[in-house]
Amino acid sequence: MSTQIKTRFAPSPTGDLHIGGLRTALFAYLFAKKNQGQFFLRVEDTDQTRYKEGSLNSILEGLKWAGLHYDGDLVYQSKRTAIYQKYAAELVKAGHAYHCFCTADDLATMRQEQTADGNTVTRYDRRCLNLTPEEVKAKLDAGTPHVIRLKVPSGETEFTDLIRGKVKINNADVDDQILLKSDGFPTYHLANVIDDHDMGISHVIRAEEWLPSTPKHIILYQMFDWDIPEFAHLSMVLAPDRSKLSKRHGATSVLEFKNLGYLPEAVVNYIALLGWNPGTEQEVFSLSELEKEFDLAKVNKSGAIFDIEKLNWLNGHYIRQKTIQELAELCLPYLQADENIKIQEYKNNYIELVVGLEQERLKKLSEIGERTKYFFARPTVDPQMMVWKKSTPEETQERLKFLLEFLATVPEENWTRNTLQDIVIEEIGRRGYGNGDTLWPMRVALSGEEKSPSPFEIAEVLGKSETIERLKMIIEKA
Repeated sequence: MSTQIKTRFAPSPTGDLHIGGLRTALFAYLFAKKNQGQFFLRVEDTDQTRYKEGSLNSILEGLKWAGLHYDGDLVYQSKRTAIYQKYAAELVKAGHAYHCFCTADDLATMRQEQTADGNTVTRYDRRCLNLTPEEVKAKLDAGTPHVIRLKVPSGETEFTDLIRGKVKINNADVDDQILLKSDGFPTYHLANVIDDHDMGISHVIRAEEWLPSTPKHIILYQMFDWDIPEFAHLSMVLAPDRSKLSKRHGATSVLEFKNLGYLPEAVVNYIALLGWNPGTEQEVFSLSELEKEFDLAKVNKSGAIFDIEKLNWLNGHYIRQKTIQELAELCLPYLQADENIKIQEYKNNYIELVVGLEQERLKKLSEIGERTKYFFARPTVDPQMMVWKKSTPEETQERLKFLLEFLATVPEENWTRNTLQDIVIEEIGRRGYGNGDTLWPMRVALSGEEKSPSPFEIAEVLGKSETIERLKMIIEKA
């Protein structure tokens, strides 16, 4: 085996790329980069019955969005069928595998018989292994449908998992796995081992669901007399209730998170912390920093809890690192998608002012439309909402009229949030009004919201003319 570190991510095109899959790809990528190695991408598309149209494009788009670029060419298992068939035939010839002619009904009956005896685990009973060479040849010559099964040797299989430590399994507990299906396509187990060998993969980093299959793979490596790679099985990503993360817990696919307005750097940063502990207080890592810091020895074997609030916090952090121009460009598609916002009527500098006002508050880009809708259309205002605590509707009306008259005298060149705040609050004090019973109705009149930026920030973005018009409308409707 080459001394260079080589890892791979090998998704099946049977669905979208989910957070757990992206984490597997990320850890394999980071381990390779940390060790000046290579990271490859292989498409395990031999199971034609589960192939989902558009799935591969979704997976590739998700990896590209996350910034995980693979080395070399994309490998398709479906284009290597003849290679798998050749190796399967070699195993049969060497006595390490055998032809099995059992039908689906035969296997169903076999399982019924085994469970009738109280067994909870069923295995193939090797009945076809007892066929004579003449019987096998006759069936093959007759074109009888068949598969090729692994002949698991007796004894034990032992290996050291880089995350879980020493693992030992009795081979008696390992089924005679199908290696080549009746349609001539390999199963995952055969193709996986052959491809990892041919690609020179030094470290197999994958989900823990493949841990029980590892003895089958090691047995195959031994039968072929090939070097065995190192294995590292990652724990599952769990929901807060410690069940497996699924659709019922919210978004799980990578492109769903993209569409919801999460930034790739936030998602990558967050999932890197799912099961990996850097050993310091640092929580914010760029991809290049992760490439330097990542260490498989610091990956936990216990399940990692997916905390959406932590992801939201990180996403907000990265949003605040953007320039106003960058953030406006990122938010623009979400504003364009909002049918209630005629975004084409507004200039870029206005969009930047609006977005900039929410930069400190945004957790997701997708929130921008709902948070800023009153900048693009005059709001419907609930008169009851405008009344500040112990104030009265009459006092509220009085304060609004004062604001209208006073703001009308402010020169355009002084129409900034800081100047407005200074002169309005000074005038409020001079008149003996309260800040709350004056500024609360002003803010609600301009935004229609209970929670929004300060009235001076809103007024600055709206401009003098629109601010005056909104105050007039509220006073006239009262």
